[in-house]
Amino acid sequence: MRTLASLVLLLAGAAGAGAQTAEDLVAKNVQAKGGLDKIKAIQTLRLRGRMVQGRFSAEVGQQQKRPGMLRSTFTVQGMTAIQAYDGRTGWQISPFEGRKDPELLGEDDLRDLVEDADIDGPLVDYQAKGNRVEYLGRDTVDGDDVYRLKCTLKNGDIVYYYLDPDSFLEIRTERQQFIRGAVRERQTDLGSYKPVAGVMYPYSMESGPKNNPSVRAKITVETIEANVPIDDAAFRMPSAPAMPSPAKHAEPPMGKPSPTPRPPAPRPASFARGRCQPPRRPFSFRRGRPRRRPPGTTRGRSPAWSHATSARRP
Repeated sequence: MRTLASLVLLLAGAAGAGAQTAEDLVAKNVQAKGGLDKIKAIQTLRLRGRMVQGRFSAEVGQQQKRPGMLRSTFTVQGMTAIQAYDGRTGWQISPFEGRKDPELLGEDDLRDLVEDADIDGPLVDYQAKGNRVEYLGRDTVDGDDVYRLKCTLKNGDIVYYYLDPDSFLEIRTERQQFIRGAVRERQTDLGSYKPVAGVMYPYSMESGPKNNPSVRAKITVETIEANVPIDDAAFRMPSAPAMPSPAKHAEPPMGKPSPTPRPPAPRPASFARGRCQPPRRPFSFRRGRPRRRPPGTTRGRSPAWSHATSARRP
């Protein structure tokens, strides 16, 4: 009888030891990345890489600095789009849309930037940040077993983490954002982890809409530098250049017509025809691929209008 009771206690202890909780998995994930002390020792990060989506290719970059500052860049054919957040103000420069002066970000884009500006990610100190984490059990990713965590952010957005059962590093994340009654879902696969200043970072990412794998983009990180000097001014919104006063021209002599003004120079052909239309926003290494205009549309014209126009052409 005593032997049977001991066996029951032993089996119960083994089951308890094997049971996973959300708090246990978060702790193992933090330790797998290098431990809390090394993560907190990272004060700045600078990343450079290349994004490829079909035939489209661009250089992407990102700078981060505590507390909560972020700057992302996206360069195509010598033109660079910028989005940045200095901890209070979010702004952007969008040369692909003809706007070369800085402008404030809208509410939706600013929300993304604020989330991505967390250099540690939502799981580190999640309780202090107002986030909630739940363990949803085991799942599979491409046939491999994983642990699945649900992290509900303070603003109501949800991030699902799929942790490798051996390394406890995330190999996939799924983000759900609730914006004005609509749900926006994005999936990111991560791999090729390498240590930087003692902390593990992914050097390979493939990201895009969860339900449309054909338009996902692959990002290959070329360099990650930690604790490099980055001035706070890099994240602040620069002042727009002062508009010059209109030049005064002499009135033309009586009887002579005014010269015809020269039309503005056309935009580069590849952009004007939409074959290589750059995204509306720079890429974020954690958020994933920027949003694109729906295929078959052009700026300011609906697909139906474009189709009707092409049908009338001889």
